[in-house]
Amino acid sequence: MKKLMLMCNAGMSTSVLVRKMQNIADEKGIAIDIWAISEIDFEKNWRLADAILLGPQVSYMQGKVREAVEGSIPVGVIAIVDYGRMDGEKVLAQGLSLLEED
Repeated sequence: MKKLMLMCNAGMSTSVLVRKMQNIADEKGIAIDIWAISEIDFEKNWRLADAILLGPQVSYMQGKVREAVEGSIPVGVIAIVDYGRMDGEKVLAQGLSLLEED
């Protein structure tokens, strides 16, 4: 099972998005584990993921995250429009695309 981690400031708003994404994945029969963390929990969680999506509010951390993972897993930033609309289907598609890079 693939594992997709989403990261934002506190992990709360992204948790709503995660639920939507997981529901869509389950409906489509996609085996994926999706969870959200806050930026302060990044260091102790990133090694559990196969790919990481950053919320737009922490997009400034993309360089730091890429440096920390040393190219071992793909990292992306959720499009602000998709995040704002809590568009689980589009963000899931983005995450699955990232996982294909893995």
